[in-house]
Amino acid sequence: MSVTFSPRSLTQPGPVRTAAGFALAALVLFGIAPAFLSDFRLGLLGKFLCFAIVAVGIGLAWGRGGMLTLGQGVFFGLGAYIMAMHLKIADAQLREDSVPDFMQIAGIRELPAYWVPFTSPFVAILAILIVPALVAALLGLGVFKRRVKGAYFAILSQALAAAFAILLVGQQSTGGSNGLNRFRTFFGFELSDPVNKRMLFFIVAAILLLVVAATRQLMQSRYGELLVAVRDQEERVRFLGYDPANIKVVAYTVAAFFAGIAGAMFVPIVGIISPADIGIVPSIAFLIGVAIGGRSTLLGPVLGAIGVAWAQTALSENFPSAWTYAQGLLFIVVVGFFPAGLAGLATVWRRRRRSRPAPPADDVPAATTELEPAR
Repeated sequence: MSVTFSPRSLTQPGPVRTAAGFALAALVLFGIAPAFLSDFRLGLLGKFLCFAIVAVGIGLAWGRGGMLTLGQGVFFGLGAYIMAMHLKIADAQLREDSVPDFMQIAGIRELPAYWVPFTSPFVAILAILIVPALVAALLGLGVFKRRVKGAYFAILSQALAAAFAILLVGQQSTGGSNGLNRFRTFFGFELSDPVNKRMLFFIVAAILLLVVAATRQLMQSRYGELLVAVRDQEERVRFLGYDPANIKVVAYTVAAFFAGIAGAMFVPIVGIISPADIGIVPSIAFLIGVAIGGRSTLLGPVLGAIGVAWAQTALSENFPSAWTYAQGLLFIVVVGFFPAGLAGLATVWRRRRRSRPAPPADDVPAATTELEPAR
């Protein structure tokens, strides 16, 4: 017995269009944006690109795999705090202090044991790449092997994000509710230098392009077809000899891997990380951007995350208390009336154009035209 998946050519653009799209994105990110945006606005765009990296992973896990991930703030926070801990240690070493400044204020005179490994830049980078993915893999195996899915998985992941944020609030060694901030250097580069800030933007832009390219390859591969099949017909995939749990774990782990990298880049760009940036509300905000952009597409989550983050910044500057209500209303409208997101509107429009019957020829009666295929 075999199963037939939908052809990739119907859902993915050709290589020429893909190469043109990446070239256009590179031109915008590396040429147009730095030329026309001020240093402050470029830093904001870099922050939005970090959110877009998280959104790409959510699009893979939720849009293609059907896993409603409401706890991506956990993996975003793991990468962010690991980076922040290393940067605070590096700043303390520059001042020839034994512990970071906030620990001195709290009366902590010796570096906690779990901080010590992050003294090494190599260990810190390795931990950023491994720890979020490893936590997601272990959690995914424990959840998906027991066939937990749907609303139960969403509630579980959201509870994990809440527990992680509460844990950080109670830890003085990680800054408590204030988090970690006032970073001076980034692997030896002064963060106060505008040139280095632009370098950070270029790094996160390059990471976003690499993440999108890697996700596209996954979506077009045999694994990508299996992931969609698990989303639509999980029991049939299991009957054909595949383990849906393993397929889900891979997508969930990749999404966590992307979120960890995004969190690590968020820290030097924004200059602060706190429990408020990784709890339930940020996790839902990630999801809203993906839903608005179009969770089942490749670029929809990217554009949706950037658009929602930009709208939040713009509205918060003028209406600080109204953004939360606007965000919730936007999510309800999209889910209720545009379940495929804004990217799905273009797909619906193209399908309607293709389904329109061709007008009959002027010199042939309509009845004869309808019988043409039968001859």
